[in-house]
Amino acid sequence: MLRQQLVRFSTRRAFSSTIRKQSHFEEGVYSNIPVKVKNRKIPFGWVHFGFFGAGFLFPFIACLVQQKKQGLI
Repeated sequence: MLRQQLVRFSTRRAFSSTIRKQSHFEEGVYSNIPVKVKNRKIPFGWVHFGFFGAGFLFPFIACLVQQKKQGLI
């Protein structure tokens, strides 16, 4: 059993530091995220902070509407 493990260990490929292109995906900055960041009609920051800002403001707006319904404001 030990002999089989040694044989398996010795027949493995050695680490290679050469770069081989194995995929058709582009590499570089901003290529590893699923959204387009550069060259957009609407800047990404506006969309990002608008989406999360709306989610943050929703409970406050809901409270305001309910208070207006009850006549507290």
